[in-house]
Amino acid sequence: MKIQGNRRKLMTAAVTAALTLGLAGGAWAQTNDTTGGNTTDSTSAGNDNGGGMPQIQQQGDVSYVSGGVGSDESKALQHAQSHWPLALRFTGPGSDFLADVHVQIVDAHGADALDATSRGPYMLVKLRPGRYTVHARYKSAEQQKSVTVSAAGSAKAAFYWNEQ
Repeated sequence: MKIQGNRRKLMTAAVTAALTLGLAGGAWAQTNDTTGGNTTDSTSAGNDNGGGMPQIQQQGDVSYVSGGVGSDESKALQHAQSHWPLALRFTGPGSDFLADVHVQIVDAHGADALDATSRGPYMLVKLRPGRYTVHARYKSAEQQKSVTVSAAGSAKAAFYWNEQ
């Protein structure tokens, strides 16, 4: 009897210890999650999109994502281009990638569709089909390009500056 009682106590203690360790481990994993992020996170690291994609931003009814400074992020954005209606690329001398490019997209009626700053050489934008003018300013030099976003497909525009 005494042996069975001791076994029962030992089993109970073992199960309690296992559950305690399991719960503590789960809590530790949740607090040390390196893939976190949320929709208010405007950084490119630690986002919800996965696969190296920067955080998707929202401005009115337009969604956009920008970045591409690191190789993982750059590859992810290049791979995702075909799934976005508009893909923009910003480069400088020697095909150097540029960041901090101010982008203003205006629709055919002159209304602002997007006014944002790109965090890297790539910016992907979800716009409604139509004709747009993209104004891109790097430092003090501005360029503009007309683009047509179709219902099926992806428009692309590349901007190049001679200054670094």
